[in-house]
Amino acid sequence: MTEELQPASPPGDDPSLLIVDDDRAFLQRLARAMEKRGFATETAASVSEAIAKVESAPPAFAVVDMRLEDGNGLDVIEHIRNRRPESRAVILTGYGNIATAVTAVKLGAIDYLSKPADADDVYAALTQTTKEKAEPPENPMSADRVRWEHIQRIYELCDRNVSETARRLNMHRRTLQRILAKRAPR
Repeated sequence: MTEELQPASPPGDDPSLLIVDDDRAFLQRLARAMEKRGFATETAASVSEAIAKVESAPPAFAVVDMRLEDGNGLDVIEHIRNRRPESRAVILTGYGNIATAVTAVKLGAIDYLSKPADADDVYAALTQTTKEKAEPPENPMSADRVRWEHIQRIYELCDRNVSETARRLNMHRRTLQRILAKRAPR
């Protein structure tokens, strides 16, 4: 994680930031880096801890890991959005795919970052204006990656049911299991 500082201007009237991640070392590094950028940070290492903190004081900003030990970070995003609709939340994940990115945005996340994301990326995602357009990728997805993303989307739509996904994709179930067990192609 880079420690290059952005201008230390506060992110607004309410600089409260909740960071939710079960990787404690990353959680502490990101919290310190965001405090240096003007945020008042709170941390949580689980869905239940995060929801309890949202109940007591809904944050203006949030950075939430997608997969946590006790559940899905999207539940935290949804809870934040219900308690404070104007909050700005970003999802972090090491298991990115288009289906979960779309779901995150539908639930109220303003951005979706793949790990490893550094503090500068997180700061930029939290403070960007909604009028800014995303830059087109320098390296677009390969055909293998597009295929993998499509399979992941259908798998999520079938509630992670391998047999149903294989039927819909007209694919043998064991072939699908081998594809799902592999890492995403670049």
